[in-house]
Amino acid sequence: MTEKIWHPCMQMHDTRQHPIITIDRGQGIYLYDVQGNSYIDAISSWWVNLFGHANPRIVRALTRQAQKLEQVIFSGFSHEPAERLSERLLALLPDALTKIFFADNGSCAVEAALKMCRGYFRNAGHPEKTKFAFLTHGYHGETLGALSVCGEALYRDAFAPLIVPQIEVVGPDCFRCPFGETRQACDAPCFAAMERAVAGNARELAAVIVEPLVQCAGNFRIYPPVYLRKLRELTREAGVLLIFDEIAVGFGRTGTMFALEQAGVRPDLLCLSKGITSGTLPLSLVAVTEEIYQAFYGEYAKQKAFLHSHSYTGNALACAVAVETLNIFRDEDALAANRPKHARLRRAVEERFGDFKHTGEVRSLGFICAVELVADRETKEPFDWKRRLGYQIYRKALTRGALLRNLGEIIYFMPPYVITEDEIETLADIAWAATRDALG
Repeated sequence: MTEKIWHPCMQMHDTRQHPIITIDRGQGIYLYDVQGNSYIDAISSWWVNLFGHANPRIVRALTRQAQKLEQVIFSGFSHEPAERLSERLLALLPDALTKIFFADNGSCAVEAALKMCRGYFRNAGHPEKTKFAFLTHGYHGETLGALSVCGEALYRDAFAPLIVPQIEVVGPDCFRCPFGETRQACDAPCFAAMERAVAGNARELAAVIVEPLVQCAGNFRIYPPVYLRKLRELTREAGVLLIFDEIAVGFGRTGTMFALEQAGVRPDLLCLSKGITSGTLPLSLVAVTEEIYQAFYGEYAKQKAFLHSHSYTGNALACAVAVETLNIFRDEDALAANRPKHARLRRAVEERFGDFKHTGEVRSLGFICAVELVADRETKEPFDWKRRLGYQIYRKALTRGALLRNLGEIIYFMPPYVITEDEIETLADIAWAATRDALG
């Protein structure tokens, strides 16, 4: 009875014209509704599904764990899947990250990271350091703490009375670069805004939080690694912590296991979620340095313990499938296998959209590809948002067999890694046909 459900991130009034689609099953890159229609899952079911729906290896790992232990309180207790997952992840991350703190979704990982930064400075004798800097168009989740560092007004402003104001910094926008630079060759002159923000707020600034290389919910703005290198140097010199939110871009999505590898830097805190379980179960975590961990370590009477918990923290089922997800990366050399598909996806999209008069830019990194459609290609003037062009393309694509959800007038592709090169061509064909349909 779908009419009894309030669905997220959509206007329910739209269901009067477009009823909710009830999905019956998934297989590989395809979703099948109860009428038997199939859809290519071009967005990995909100960016989480890496190795396909009903992946037999993931299913077997889940079944084995469900027969043994499904859940146990994680305060004072542990289990083998969490311990194996922590060991495996830390072996993949920069050496300075030594501890894993589990949560159950991306927003909660960000909340934990913000609290850790605040608590670190409080326990270290700097209670004045309570502020956080974030980038315009950055997105880190929709709990109140996460919204306080959200640079997308669409999500944040309606809840402004509930949010503690933080420090918003104009971030990189390579498509509409005010300095006339190109993404491939610039030295990030836009970083001057961050330098000013840190210099002007150093005394009270606890941390800077960014999404490395790609601001996914921020219209898939892709920026160069030099920005991250400058940010790491600046925060280190200023005595400010650095949080990387790799919830959307981690686990191979940008072409490396973690986006931070492409900049050659490491943060003080790293938030991970989404693809960690290959889209099977909710799980998130924060990896932190030993220095941060030690700031909370001490005798009980000193009241330094980190108080942040969720009922499903470190869920055994989720940890078990996360371990199997890492096994698939290893056994199938997924990162190497993906590289020709990255190139094929970009080429397929460029061949169809590259010369189109309403294509402002085709941009891609790894298994992320986005088309920004504009009303005028020369001036980069956007379409009137009330026209809902991107939404129309999304609806047209569904009728042609692809789940190709839009962000405004951004059409994006984040398919499961198991997609074939022929299926990439089919997906690009559907996107192009849906765009022509929507534009008449």
